[in-house]
Amino acid sequence: MVSELYAKNSCFQDVLLIDCHLSFSLLHPGSSFVKRLNSWGREGIPFVFLIDFLGKEPVAWRLDEADRSEIRFNLNGLTNDSPSEVPAALPPYFFQPRPISFPDFLARFEHVVQNIKRGNSFLVNLSVPTLISTNLSLAEIYQHSRAPYRFWFKDRFVCFSPEIFVRIRGNRISSYPMKGTIAAHVPDAERVILTDAKEAAEHATIVDLIRNDLSMVADKVWVERYRYLDRVPTHQSTLLQVSSEVAGLLPADFNGAYGDLLVKLLPAGSISGAPKPATLKIIQEAEGYDRGYYTGIAGCFDGENFESAVLIRYIEQQADGLVFKSGGGITARSSAAAEYQELIDKVYLPFAHDPTASLLRDDLRAAASVQ
Repeated sequence: MVSELYAKNSCFQDVLLIDCHLSFSLLHPGSSFVKRLNSWGREGIPFVFLIDFLGKEPVAWRLDEADRSEIRFNLNGLTNDSPSEVPAALPPYFFQPRPISFPDFLARFEHVVQNIKRGNSFLVNLSVPTLISTNLSLAEIYQHSRAPYRFWFKDRFVCFSPEIFVRIRGNRISSYPMKGTIAAHVPDAERVILTDAKEAAEHATIVDLIRNDLSMVADKVWVERYRYLDRVPTHQSTLLQVSSEVAGLLPADFNGAYGDLLVKLLPAGSISGAPKPATLKIIQEAEGYDRGYYTGIAGCFDGENFESAVLIRYIEQQADGLVFKSGGGITARSSAAAEYQELIDKVYLPFAHDPTASLLRDDLRAAASVQ
């Protein structure tokens, strides 16, 4: 019965049927949150929303009621930032990460790999929290971030994500799974990342998963572009990340039902894994902490266009300080040392080390031949 439902329903519905000890009671087709997004979408009312990884704390605001003292966002140009506001100069700052030890990471990594070898999953996104110290506030980090998707939630978190979740223009829906990271300073970095067999297999798995996900909401689905490179600036260097574009056509009766669409697509495949239900159980066992809004999504509807992002590159305010949550995809071919280094590389401040003008997501695509 579970397999039958998995074929036609979202993971948020399926996972209730298996022993994952996870609850998604606030994100289902009949919830007030989903109904609100559907209603606003049908009526063309602009809105902004957040959904946490487990769907336990979704929240939405009408765009004209979003309080800038509580939330600020710029989602690829859809923003409540004041056009006349000029941020103060970036003050002198320090940023000191304190990652978990390699032995601690290795125990989590091995739990994941053992499950993959047993056939319980093909790909698992494993994340860990990293304690950080900085003299900057979450609001200051938001103001000075150079990233296509930025969100600040007062006293909760700041996010500066490079990854689109889904974009809707007219009846065309597209998703841009991002999987594969390398430091740009590595010799011949573009060739290295694009010809790495493990990275290629991992990326292919996610693209196939996203294609299947979009097939639940779209009549026709295709891969528009496969394995192109994005350049992501950090305060120390530049990262190269591999993305693809998967697109589809929404049915004629979609009629702005954004809430129903999100229930079917979440959680995002690029930050969970495949197959989703079994992989969520492995994630919970291996990670042993609450992701919260990290790897959830943020989105905005301006009355015509819908834009959303995966909440990665994420700093959270906790009672005892700041925590940067990061991770990466694990397959049977993964190296523990390489994955450990990747999660450390992803702990950064999004300030360009070579200052340039802020770019929108479509401008960050670098031309690269795919082998």
